[in-house]
Amino acid sequence: MDSTSERSPQDDEQAEPLIGTVAVVGFPNVGKSTLVNRLSESRAAVVHETPGVTRDRKEVIADWNGRRFRLIDTGGVDIADQTPITRSIVEQAHAAIAEADLILFVVDARAGITPGDEELAAILRRAHKPVLLLANKIDDPQQDALAFEFHRLGLGDPVPLSAQHGHGTGDLLDAVVTMLPGSGPQEVGEEAIRVAILGRPNVGKSSLLNALLGEDRVIVSEVPGTTRDAIDTVLQRGDRTFVLVDTAGIRRKRKQRQGIEYYSELRALAAAERADVALVLVDASEGLVDQDLTVADIARKAQDSTLVVLSKWDITETELEDIRPRLESRLRQRPPLVTISAKSGRGISRLLDRVEQLYEKHAARVGTGELNRFLAELREAREPPSKNGRRLNLLYGTQVQVRPPRFRFFVNDPGLITRDYGYWVENQLRDRFALQGVPVSIDFVRRS
Repeated sequence: MDSTSERSPQDDEQAEPLIGTVAVVGFPNVGKSTLVNRLSESRAAVVHETPGVTRDRKEVIADWNGRRFRLIDTGGVDIADQTPITRSIVEQAHAAIAEADLILFVVDARAGITPGDEELAAILRRAHKPVLLLANKIDDPQQDALAFEFHRLGLGDPVPLSAQHGHGTGDLLDAVVTMLPGSGPQEVGEEAIRVAILGRPNVGKSSLLNALLGEDRVIVSEVPGTTRDAIDTVLQRGDRTFVLVDTAGIRRKRKQRQGIEYYSELRALAAAERADVALVLVDASEGLVDQDLTVADIARKAQDSTLVVLSKWDITETELEDIRPRLESRLRQRPPLVTISAKSGRGISRLLDRVEQLYEKHAARVGTGELNRFLAELREAREPPSKNGRRLNLLYGTQVQVRPPRFRFFVNDPGLITRDYGYWVENQLRDRFALQGVPVSIDFVRRS
């Protein structure tokens, strides 16, 4: 049965509480991410034929007939491979198993039992957690008998299914919701500050995230391009909730991006678009490069309020005043600068303070009276442009949107606005209301 046939999506405001947490584990390239996408009706996980694409834990919400649960996608567990990155993947899978109320152990029915399957089955037996053994890639129901071999893993009756085509996934979801405890983690509300950590490859984004969290939640590796998905992690600090999103490195030239990197970058861009604040991470030991400016421009286009974070400050000889003029001349939002060292922890607490302050501006509303007094000052400060004997008149304005702020200024003739004057008004607005780093949108509208 196709899992899409009985879905009962609900509005966020009406959504039922989560009923538990499910971890999806298995050997590389058995179809875990395809299964996560099928069960959650999303394309949230990177799916690609290359083994080992998913490296970090990734969490999505699945809904089956109004019963909602957290689904954790994990990296492929190749226990025999002792390379550092693979060991990190194994540790992340162990952490997901520890968090889960139910484990979906995915195997490739066409490949049969592998030594890796046997080793992972032993780990799961020792975990003393409920396990559903899923014999994946059975695209034809007449081949369900391929699943029988997996009985000898000692994890109960294997469930034949095809994550790609949906065969068996409806029955699987029925079983999942009955096996979950009925309560799960609390979901994050709209009041949370959503923070995207952006940067070119290998500038230390995952190290920064781990420093903010105080735990090794995301794999940190010296290999460029380790983070391929955008990973959401919730951080509670006092009465303030942050949703931190670590993203894949963004390359400057499109021709440098192929296959997995291309789709991972799309997810990084999507993460920026749903964030309130973007941390544009710059390796201070290398100085500011053009690719950093490209990343900052992505944050601007996504309408994020932006902080430029100079990392590795403990090992650099770069001076702030060497970087600030170039940023201000190239970046329209004029984002503030923060220096940190993820390794020593220097500046980490201050960084979160700055994120909160920037978010308050991002979400703030300027009163109509105050805004119109500002417009009156603009009329006095600079003569408006004119054309053919007709001069622009700034009449009045109002703020029409927050997160980020958008303003509507009524004028006698929008055609009289010049590019230079429009930028000047934006900069004056930014200076007057301390909106440095905040994307300010102004619509000049003819008074009706």
